[in-house]
Amino acid sequence: MPVPPGSELRAYPDDLRELVEEYLSGLSFSEAEATAGLDEAMRYSLLAGGKRIRPVLCLAAARSAGFEPETVLPAAASIELIHTYSLIHDDLPAMDDDALRRGRPTSHVVYGEDVAILAGDGLFAEAIRHFCERQHGQPALALAALAELVRATGVGGMVGGQYRDVTLAQADADELRELHSLKTGRLIGASVAVPLILAGFTKTAMEPYQRFAAELGVLFQIVDDILDVTGSDEQLGKPRGSDERHGKLTYVSLFGLERARQLAAESHANARAALAEVEDETADLELITDFIHTRRR
Repeated sequence: MPVPPGSELRAYPDDLRELVEEYLSGLSFSEAEATAGLDEAMRYSLLAGGKRIRPVLCLAAARSAGFEPETVLPAAASIELIHTYSLIHDDLPAMDDDALRRGRPTSHVVYGEDVAILAGDGLFAEAIRHFCERQHGQPALALAALAELVRATGVGGMVGGQYRDVTLAQADADELRELHSLKTGRLIGASVAVPLILAGFTKTAMEPYQRFAAELGVLFQIVDDILDVTGSDEQLGKPRGSDERHGKLTYVSLFGLERARQLAAESHANARAALAEVEDETADLELITDFIHTRRR
């Protein structure tokens, strides 16, 4: 796998993150004065910053597939709209009841629960519309990519995983991994799969990418669970200990802190091993993997 000159000096593909930020900042959702307040609430959460891991993964996977990252910016933006909708709903009093997100008051604190719910709903709907209207590609491939994204979001993906998270009182290691493979892993997996589907990759060609994405989703969640215990409010941009307050099952509560760290290291190694089987250039995907393993927020 050739490494572009200077890439070893980077800790994250910030060129891709900047593309995402610029693109997202140009989005608006209301053409009528009557719904301008809803547009404001949607953009408030969407433009709150962060590393944009999911859309950056989408652009990085496109680059690995030989595409210019800019060609899948609409798909990447749609993924981030969906992710933002999920964060707004996660923060609601009926869910995690968090007052801070990325260092700022959460949507329901600023706009009220009713508008926050509608802002989340709007972001999901606009994500689908944006993909349909803006993402270029062969029609059959674009439809297949959109179907993958929607599957990753629904009952067989993120939403189903969230349901299990709020209803499951006890779990063993396999059940916990399955829960988080849905709640966190499926959207991360779609972030990698969508550009590859648009590029016309066969199932065989996608297999190592899929194994990589599955391990990356687990790694992300384990590190998230660790940071909820070890991080500070300032580092995380949200209150620490949220999982413990709500009695949620986590890798730390099930395995303990040290074993959770070991499991994170194992998932990191597995993700890297899967990337090693990819014949395409994967430097950006490697950077993202290392960043997720070592992140502090």
